[in-house]
Amino acid sequence: MKNKIIMFWAIVCIVIASAVTIKMMPTKLGLDLVGGSRFLLQAQIEGTSYAKVTPEIMTRLKTALEKRVNPKGVSETLVQITGDDKILIEIPNKGTAEELEDVKNKLGKTAKLEFRKEAPGPNGSTVWIPTDLTGSDLTKSDAQINTAGKWEISLEFNSSGSQKFYDLTQELVGKRMAIFFDDEMLSDPRVNEPIYGGHAVITGDFTAEQSKYISDLLNAGALPIPAQIIEENMVGPTLGADSLAKSKIAGIIGLGLVMIFMIGYYRLPGLIADIALIIYSIILFALFKVMGVTLTLAGIAGFILSVGMAVDANILIFERTKEELRAGRNLFTAINSGFDRAFTSIFDSNMTT
Repeated sequence: MKNKIIMFWAIVCIVIASAVTIKMMPTKLGLDLVGGSRFLLQAQIEGTSYAKVTPEIMTRLKTALEKRVNPKGVSETLVQITGDDKILIEIPNKGTAEELEDVKNKLGKTAKLEFRKEAPGPNGSTVWIPTDLTGSDLTKSDAQINTAGKWEISLEFNSSGSQKFYDLTQELVGKRMAIFFDDEMLSDPRVNEPIYGGHAVITGDFTAEQSKYISDLLNAGALPIPAQIIEENMVGPTLGADSLAKSKIAGIIGLGLVMIFMIGYYRLPGLIADIALIIYSIILFALFKVMGVTLTLAGIAGFILSVGMAVDANILIFERTKEELRAGRNLFTAINSGFDRAFTSIFDSNMTT
């Protein structure tokens, strides 16, 4: 009995927390509901070591671009390969014009990080020689403020990169080591001693926006080849505010009719099923918001379908229980048997869905 009381209050607390989450957190809507931006990018092989654009290169390019526009993997951003050398990207309206411009700038940036060593050139100039330590050896990058109150970019290397960085700094003691980002020098510090631990920082006259911008690109990874935006346009919502409002009303009416049917046909068990259905819907929608899921029309349909599947499970259990009661079993045995006999059908229907 004690366990049941604890379970009851646990459910009450979860429902309250879910309701507060739904009230406080905004709902993210997809491109078909709020509109957005569409970009068409073309892979560029000029100036690279590749003779042609291959499917393998395009797959790597798509993955890198996907990390830039959808780092968490839950926003309704479309990134797909089209043709032999083009990638289509659709981004829902999700912020200010400045934020969209920032995303746009990230799409075309190669984000190639290189560490080069100092070497004498003709007429007293410096020739920066590339090394095998690059952005591919990174595991993490962060924008941070140093003790002098200036913004810098911290780098954390993987095990292989840590060894490369140590070997390079050991070789360059007393000399300079330059850090290049997309062939532009960010800094060229003098190496005073070998550096252990696989950590480094890039210092310079960075603003907060610049340091975060570079850090985000490094975390997403460099593009295997450059990609140029060849087409850009705005996409209007296919539904519009009026149609979306009508869809909500239709959903409420549909759910209401299902609940009325459950109560009218199954009486008390139907009422209990309706309460469970409401609790399920509240918790599931709260989870959508917590995870940052972007709802499209298809996503809303999927949510409604899951509610329908929950009702279907109740109906199967109730009908099996009624069969057991008609066979002469007592209520407790009939309920247990009804759950057991309905499980295979519920499992099959959910797997099929």
